[in-house]
Parts: sequence; C-alpha cells; structure tokens
Amino acid sequence: MQVRMLGGGAAALIGVLWAGAVAATTLISGAVVQDGSGAAPRQASVRIDGGRIVAVGDLAPQPGETLIDGKGLVLAPGFIDGHSHHDRDDYADRTMLPLLAQGVTTIVVGQDGGSDAPFAQMAATFNARPAAINVAAYTGHGFVRDTVMGKDYKRVATAGEVAKMQALLAADIKAGSLGLSTGLEYDPGIYSSRDEVLALARTTQAGGGRYISHIRSEDVAVDAALDELIDLGAKTGVPVQVSHIKLGMVSRWGGAKAVLAKLDAARARGIQVTADVYPYEYWQATLTVLFPKRDFTDIAAARFALTELTTPAGMLIGFYAPDPALAGKTIAEIAAMRGEEPAKTYLWLIQTAEAWRIAHPEATRVESVIGTAMAPQDVADFIAWPHSNICSDGGIGGRHPRGAGTFGKIVRQYVREDKLLSMAQAVHKMTGLTAAHLGLAGRGLIKPGYTADLVLFDAERFADKATVQQPNALAVGMNMVMVAGQVVYRDGAATGAFPGQYLKRGAP
Repeated sequence: MQVRMLGGGAAALIGVLWAGAVAATTLISGAVVQDGSGAAPRQASVRIDGGRIVAVGDLAPQPGETLIDGKGLVLAPGFIDGHSHHDRDDYADRTMLPLLAQGVTTIVVGQDGGSDAPFAQMAATFNARPAAINVAAYTGHGFVRDTVMGKDYKRVATAGEVAKMQALLAADIKAGSLGLSTGLEYDPGIYSSRDEVLALARTTQAGGGRYISHIRSEDVAVDAALDELIDLGAKTGVPVQVSHIKLGMVSRWGGAKAVLAKLDAARARGIQVTADVYPYEYWQATLTVLFPKRDFTDIAAARFALTELTTPAGMLIGFYAPDPALAGKTIAEIAAMRGEEPAKTYLWLIQTAEAWRIAHPEATRVESVIGTAMAPQDVADFIAWPHSNICSDGGIGGRHPRGAGTFGKIVRQYVREDKLLSMAQAVHKMTGLTAAHLGLAGRGLIKPGYTADLVLFDAERFADKATVQQPNALAVGMNMVMVAGQVVYRDGAATGAFPGQYLKRGAP
C-alpha cells in the first residue's frame, strides 16, 4: 500500500497521515471493493471528504488529494463486532490494537444483560477520552434489575419494580441505546419471569429499540429458550436476536439445522429473528453457568455438566481470583492435583469463588472458564445461515482467542480453507448485515454518504494467530484501518489517532 499526494509533498504527508490526520479529500484506488452488501466485488475508487464517503466508482485523482494505492488489496467497510466485551478494561489502552489488527472499527457492548451505567453517562465518559474505535451499546437487563432490586434479586420482580425498570430502559433508549440485552442464564436475569422480560421488550419496541438475548439455556432447555425469544418477538414486534447462537450439549450435536429451521419458520411468520455467532467450538462464561438451579452442592448436577455439557479436560480456568495460579489449568488437571473426582473439584471451585466474592464485595470479576462444548459442523451451519452476523463475544487480554482472532479466522478458515463463504458473504456478515441487525445507520457499507470506516487487507494473508495457548496473538494481513476517514492502523501498528465515537441508535 502506498500513500502519496498529487503535486508533491508526499514525505511530509505520510507523516501527517501516520498521526491520523487527513487532507481535504482522500482517494483510495486500485483495490478490489467488497462493499458490505454481499454484492460481487468490483474494481472501484473511493473518495473520502470530511470523514465520509462522497463518491464510489471510476474516479480520477484531483490536484492536492491524498492518494492511497490499494492495488492487490481488498477494500471493505470496517468490521463491526456485534457482540463484544472489549470494553471491560474501560479502554485503558485506547489504541485497541487486537481489534485494529482484525479490522474492527466498531464494537457493540452492554451484552448478556450487563451494562455499567446509564447510556448517557457511558457516552459522556467515552467521548471525553475516545478510543481508536467506535462503540455502540445496549442497555443491560441486569443493570436495570440491579439498580431497582439491589441485592434482593433472587426472586420475581413486583409490578412496581418492573415499572421502574421500564422507566430506566426508556430513558436509555431515548438517549441512544440500541435497545435491551438480557443474560437469562446469568445472575440476576435468571430469576426474572417471562412477564418481566416481555414488559421490558414492549418498552424497547415503543422506543424503536431492539432486543438481544443470551437465552435461558444453550443446552438442555435450548428449545424452550428459543421459543421464549420467538414468542417475545411475536407479541411485541421488536426485532429479536439470539446472542452467540450455539448447541452446547453432546446429545444435541448435529442439530443446528433443526434449530435454524425453527428460526426460519418464525421469520416466515413475520418475526424479525436473527443471530450472531463466533467461529469457535468453545465458550467463555462463569463456572456457575452450567447450574441452572444454582445449587452448588449438587454433585449429580456437576457430573451431568462434565459429561453431557462438556468434559473435565474441556473446562479451562480463564481467571480465578481466589487462586490466580489456577488460571490456565483445566478442571481435570486441578482434580488430579487434589486427588479427587472432577465433579467434586468443580463444586469446590465454585464454592471457593462464591466465598471469595462475599469477602470481597467490591470485586467486579471473580472467575471465568472456557468450556469446549460445540460441534464444528454446528458452528459452520450457524455461520452459514443467511441471517447470522459475526461477533467475537471477546475481550482484551482474555484467555479465549476469540477476542484477538475472530475476524481473521472467518476469512482464513471459512473463506479460504473451507470455502463455506465467499469473501463477499463473509464481509457482508461482518459489516452491512451486522449494522442492519443493530439498527446502526450510515455504517457497514461502502456507499456515498456513509461514514468512512474502512479497511484494506490482503485477501490471501489476512488470518488469525490467536490460540488457547497464545490467546492474544495479533491477526496478520490487515494493511490499513480508517475510522471516520482517519488512519488508525497501518502495517501492523496503531497510529495514535483516536477518532472513535459513542454511537447512538439510528444516528450515523
């Protein structure tokens, strides 16, 4: 990739671009354009002015214009991580390098029912110290429930409490939240009734928002959990999305097509149901997530979890505050160290973590685990579904490789190696389709009037390098990343520009 300015001054200009600034207009030419719509690629030039795309086509360079030569590269919209936890360190390193190396220009947070504060407050905090990437957010059901119910959450909410939650949600949606997210397999959402969630979904629909859910079960009761989501969409008319869709139960492996048939039938009835998916056979959550009854003394439940839902060797501790030395070890390994049955070790880990949580009420994070639980063919089927967009469900510095590897892996494995998707389909699932599922206006396409969030990458080299052993290894093959027309990443390095915005629903 070469950068120059017609009429001279190229050396000085490259220094300016490296700092993130751009001249009056910029022309990217020579690249194969994948415009994010799913349409066939084409050779075209793209002109940028004031942070927006102003023209796409056979464009001649203008005097004084910054010229970026994309010959041999793919030009695409910046990738949108539709389900992300990359905000968990509060953007301590604003470059967000693991995201830029993957071509991600926007992340969507407030997932699984979790958000930290009212939308307006989060937006103001971010905008006072922006990162290199954009952020959009849902309002978490867990946040509004915690605000209203506090520590007395292990019960069904009263009508008055639900009304207070609705008021908080309505204010957030008015301020620009994408809508409501739920984490119905986690505390405190697991204690909510269907009526509570339905009432909040009605508030979401009234405000023009959307609903995204980590459903109540991704294994034993997955059918009932999907039925709840579909029923909610039918009753309210709100668009509904299944978070990180999966089948996490051995006896259900190979059943992805049946699940998708259920979703297709709902769509045929007019229900706007979609899904997001990440390209890994293992998830990351809490140790408690496989205990729907929350009885952490139930040895039978622990044995069931370690045979039907995963295995002792398939449960890798990602983070463990009571004993950080256990991070990186499996339950099988810890059980061997303790000389006991893995199910007993599993219960001991949970009980110890819960005691530590009580002793450290200020802690926001106590433990996490990576669980291998899905069949590769099911993951591929979910990725191939026309109504699924790509997400990472990842974070910065975690033990799961999805945080640093998702988007490179999609291109490496599912486009180049397995040929499950064409490049046009993959880009669509990482850009335009995601924006449509989220209700983000003016992003996700290479089209005049759209924000110039753009990436240039080598179609034959772009790939993930992150593994469970090296979960934070950066992706390779991404040549340039632009956010709102500013170069934030080039040839393996961040530029130090921070043009990211906290996006509002419906606003470009």
